[in-house]
Amino acid sequence: MSGLGELAVRWADALDGVVAPTLTRAQIEALLADLAEVLLATLREQASPRVAFDAAEVLVAANYRDPVAVSRSIDVICRDMVAEICPDPGAPGYERVRDRSITIAAEFAAGFTAALRSAALGEQETTLAAALAAAQEAEARRQLSEARFQAVFEGASVGIGTLDTMGRVIDVNRAFAEMLGLPADLMPGRSVANLLGPDNIGYAFDQMQQMLAGRIERFRLETEHVRPDGGFAYIDLSMSAVRDAGGRVRFLIGVAVDVTERKQLANQLWHDANHDNLTGLPNRVLFFDRLTNAVAPLGVCYLDLDGFKEINDQWGHTVGDRVLRDVAHRLRAAVEPVGGLAARIGGDEFIVLVDRCEGEHQLSAIARRIRVALAAPIEVAGHPVTVGASIGMVFAAEKPRDIDELMHTVDTAMYRDKSAGGGNQASHS
Repeated sequence: MSGLGELAVRWADALDGVVAPTLTRAQIEALLADLAEVLLATLREQASPRVAFDAAEVLVAANYRDPVAVSRSIDVICRDMVAEICPDPGAPGYERVRDRSITIAAEFAAGFTAALRSAALGEQETTLAAALAAAQEAEARRQLSEARFQAVFEGASVGIGTLDTMGRVIDVNRAFAEMLGLPADLMPGRSVANLLGPDNIGYAFDQMQQMLAGRIERFRLETEHVRPDGGFAYIDLSMSAVRDAGGRVRFLIGVAVDVTERKQLANQLWHDANHDNLTGLPNRVLFFDRLTNAVAPLGVCYLDLDGFKEINDQWGHTVGDRVLRDVAHRLRAAVEPVGGLAARIGGDEFIVLVDRCEGEHQLSAIARRIRVALAAPIEVAGHPVTVGASIGMVFAAEKPRDIDELMHTVDTAMYRDKSAGGGNQASHS
């Protein structure tokens, strides 16, 4: 079996049990082999990372819609596919392939989220269209269409509610009541403002008033709803006005979809794509985004651990990973209280960004805090290990036009510090 075929089998094994797609196992492996081929091309920089976005859409179309499918697929991308291209973590180019896998995983996560949202919104639009058609037909053919509307109303998995022209609830289905955390039988006759309370009255309520006044026909928005029990739900709400033959508004109808899980998944996917999976620190993607949007004056501290290679050589990568996690924890504790953002940009390299920096004296103070934080030994395999750091610092009174030039400057400053022996050299006993 070829390497591509083995990847497809491992990927199919990882997704086994996530859903019950209509495809056979052989069809699934063939589909995943095609996706793996294009993703490997992106890892080799033979195709744009955007391909991963489209690959995720293909996976959703095959009925893989559980969030677990994303986490397991990202694991295949960042571990199995990286190993397929560069099996030796110590080989030249490994870090570049690993970093690119993070970018590809982010595109894959974004594509998965977008495809899920499109599917959910498509179902919502279909339900809204059916409800509107049934409601409007009720005016012309009441006996037949009212029964049809009631069937759609009661049986829908999405929330449906109707309001009179005074903003009072006419009726809501069970799905909508559960979404709002309110008893369905207590809602008819009460005003929306009274039901939702001050925490939830905002843009949606203003739009309803505009609709009742005849200034708009419909609106759609996503809003966070705080339930009476203190819980919350993210709700995608669409509302439309139903008019009589003379054009007067008879009532309003709303359709709501609970998108809480999708919102939480999107937040988790964003976090995973923008943070280092070993240390939990922001990764280079998030760091450069924050740097681009930072407010001057800026301060940057670039750290390279001293003696970390020797730790890896003596005790192996598992111990090395434990040291990196400990360093990241200490680094975050040292810089966050003084307004710094710590990130891991690869290997044993870390960086700290300080926006609205007070000057070089603040950067020097942060560097001292970092050295003090790293001074205490780390217990490794029963032995105390001290890890030092060479630190380069750059203060920019104005926001730099060329980010690459800023990074080159701080990198050069770090190597000067390393050459001068400014970092605490790693030692172990």
